[in-house]
Amino acid sequence: MKSHYQVLIIGGGTAGIMTAAQLLKKNAKLDIAIIEPSDTHYYQPAWTLVGAGTYDFEKTAKSMTEVMPWGVDWIKDKATGFVPDNNAVSTENHGDVSYDFLVVATGLVMEPGMIKGLPEAFEKGIACSNYINPEHTWETIKNFKGGNALFTQPTTPIKCGGAPQKIAYLAADYFRKHGLKNKTNVIFATPGTVIFGVKEIRETLMKVIDRYGIHFKPFYAPKAIDVENRIVHFSHTAPEENRCVINEDNDLGEKMYGDIDIHVPFDMLHLAPPQAAPKFIRDSVLSNDSGWLDVDHHSMQHNKFGNIFGLGDVAALPTAKTGAAIRKQVPIVVDNILKLMESKPADNHSYNGYSSCPLVTGYGKMTLAEFDYKNNFIPDPKLKRMLVFNSAKEHWRLYMFKKYGLPYLYWNKMLKGKQV
Repeated sequence: MKSHYQVLIIGGGTAGIMTAAQLLKKNAKLDIAIIEPSDTHYYQPAWTLVGAGTYDFEKTAKSMTEVMPWGVDWIKDKATGFVPDNNAVSTENHGDVSYDFLVVATGLVMEPGMIKGLPEAFEKGIACSNYINPEHTWETIKNFKGGNALFTQPTTPIKCGGAPQKIAYLAADYFRKHGLKNKTNVIFATPGTVIFGVKEIRETLMKVIDRYGIHFKPFYAPKAIDVENRIVHFSHTAPEENRCVINEDNDLGEKMYGDIDIHVPFDMLHLAPPQAAPKFIRDSVLSNDSGWLDVDHHSMQHNKFGNIFGLGDVAALPTAKTGAAIRKQVPIVVDNILKLMESKPADNHSYNGYSSCPLVTGYGKMTLAEFDYKNNFIPDPKLKRMLVFNSAKEHWRLYMFKKYGLPYLYWNKMLKGKQV
């Protein structure tokens, strides 16, 4: 294995594979390596459907060998640190690997320990999560007999910010179809202030919540799980004038202690674990104060080291962490690296924060949220032409696009470096 490359990429996920593939499409002679320890590459957007029993988990996985672009050196190892002044990355088993240009595309990691009791809840099967084991989520939904079905998410940034509510809608639809609606309280609790930041999508989702009779709880930040008594402890994060008062003997069995401590009992619990950048990124000079990779919001170039770029879930970009965002970020990073190779400035600052969240709202129903840094609703013109209707509304054609169209595009176009 060589110890120096023109372009070194950390991460064999969506962002890393796409960047390498697009670079090689532009110049097949480039000397590129990807550092990635895993044997398997997953198409995680389908895990929502796996958790609802409508997609085969095995179809979300391919071997890393199969997706690694031809012409790339695969360094099957873990990156452990950076030596940016020497243009090098430290690895667990291969020593330091140096580079002319570095692309950091590590993704993020699950940190369940940031909520007290959550690791034990997962270990004992009391909590389920599409982020960790979607097949267990499906078993949990199938075996549910009634009571409080509680869905929640953490205060940290998470990948695919809509995923915790998608499974709540699918579960509510499943319970309705199986005669459990009147025996069940579906609760969606979020630290956020609204169900979704984009006005057009928010209006649609509030109708969905109303249709299923979901108990929507904004300003609920989960902080601990009492595994033995099956209770989630929340902090109420609303300003005092907006704070709700929990009355005794309410339908959900909620109890309030003091001004901000709320206890919600559950019979089923699904949650997104807290998430963070990998520890070696958080502890490095490349991270910002919040522990995410410190990059320019429009060029993805690192703010301190000009020959380093970061994109995807690890990047400190104030937009949703999705594959759709990566699809728009990669061509800009590729363009900027190629310009630097020719001693030109990395002047492509065209990323506007585009991200997209396919919000499945039931079996056969979906709305597609596409938005920018300012939460403007910005449907992709190509999709708009193809779908020929308002994608802010629920539609079965969007659901079919999510289930069949997007996986096809992912495996056959995006990962192969083709423009989508």
